[in-house]
Amino acid sequence: MITRAHTVTFEGIDPRLVEVECVVSPGLPSFSIVGLPDKAVSEARERIRAAFSTMAIALPSKKITINLTPADLPKEGSHFDLAIALSLLGALEVIPKDYLDEAISIGELSLDGRINPVNGALPAALSAAEFGKSLFCPETCGAEAAWVDGTKVIGAKNLRMLIQHLNGLRPIEPALPGQISPLNSHFDMRDVKGQERAKRAMEIAAAGRHHLLMVGPPGSGKSMLAARLPSILPQLSPAEALETSMVHSLAGLIESGGINRNRPFREPHHTASTAAIIGGGRTAKPGEISLAHNGVLFMDELPEFQRSLLETLRQPIETGEVMIARANAHIKYPCKFLLVAAANPCKCGYLTDPAQACGRAPLCGQDYLGRISGPLMDRFDLRLEVPPVSFQDLDLPASGDSSSQITARVQAARCIQEDRYASTPHIRKNADATGEELNKAAMMSPCAKEMLTTVSERFKFSARGYHRVMRVARTIADLDASGPISRSHLAEAVSFRLLSAPET
Repeated sequence: MITRAHTVTFEGIDPRLVEVECVVSPGLPSFSIVGLPDKAVSEARERIRAAFSTMAIALPSKKITINLTPADLPKEGSHFDLAIALSLLGALEVIPKDYLDEAISIGELSLDGRINPVNGALPAALSAAEFGKSLFCPETCGAEAAWVDGTKVIGAKNLRMLIQHLNGLRPIEPALPGQISPLNSHFDMRDVKGQERAKRAMEIAAAGRHHLLMVGPPGSGKSMLAARLPSILPQLSPAEALETSMVHSLAGLIESGGINRNRPFREPHHTASTAAIIGGGRTAKPGEISLAHNGVLFMDELPEFQRSLLETLRQPIETGEVMIARANAHIKYPCKFLLVAAANPCKCGYLTDPAQACGRAPLCGQDYLGRISGPLMDRFDLRLEVPPVSFQDLDLPASGDSSSQITARVQAARCIQEDRYASTPHIRKNADATGEELNKAAMMSPCAKEMLTTVSERFKFSARGYHRVMRVARTIADLDASGPISRSHLAEAVSFRLLSAPET
């Protein structure tokens, strides 16, 4: 007689339901798992043997076959252990079989029967809610999975406790959601001395999710500015927090089951591999661009990254998602991030300082920034030079608006955008607007339209650059709570695009 339990496998952030079938039949004693299991899944039989032995549950001297359906779908990960163990316990009549069909199970077994935490509890809970089932998971994953409404989450410390629960001996109380992580507030824009133009660019980038490139000598404050960008971003909405947490759940980055309302801030080193940034590897895990979804990706020393890696960023920047192609599957991850990049003007960093510039100037600067291709440079909405700060400015007391004051303006501008694009769910911010939606949102006066055409011809903007200037001007107008885009809004947007760089 066949016993069935359920678990999930992951294709990107999308869980696929997997049926675990178990049959105990006459024959030579064996324990086999079929259905394209990887090494971790195949080794489950040894962990299950040891766990059953510690609970004095003897396996029969018969042929035990576990089938993972659909059989042509690759199964990866140790989270299959619990579902396989429960299907076998049902076949041995240790637990009632009826309960198994009503639940999805994930968890890794220790040799002593403990249920160890696994990645992906949040997407698994969403799948359980979709199919109207409850979720059996490790106790440490219960708080994370309980954030999903519509499903009962049972978190067990070990297999013995779960068996007692299923037999009605010691019921386990459903898990409760974890705590919401507090907002980070240890950085403030007022810490930055001078650099008012750079602060303004940060505010515009935060309001419209515009990609930003800063070029300046060492010590001018580029990294300091980037580190304070999250402090002026509004907290994640519930929908955004769920999207972001699903990616972080698969990567094992959710701590203590708490949902984080802070926007992610990822800053990979320039020696990182393409798989680490874009995603991939043997199991096609999410990369830094997906971990920065709905947040900030800061790439310091941009020209030092591998040229091939930088070119792979071009499509994700445009589409907001990345497709990782493998021979047996195509995995898609979301990656709608705000890219902030910093670069020195040349290899030594002092091209703009006559007292320290090398004898190769200006060719050294052209060669160095030339590592950033024209098509990639064209995707930065905002480009600015960050000059060094004078020592007199460093001695001045903190001045300018605080992060909380800037956040209020950014939030107001984003509310305007939410109302504007309410009828187009695929557009959230001005940076997402294209085609007809952008033309409707721009509302440019005739003189501003004429000015944009003249400037685009004069500086030879690409079609992409033309539209990106319109988007930035729209965001500047939103920060001013202005309906139409005026010439002053457009002039400021153009000024942030005239950094000397190759255009396509």
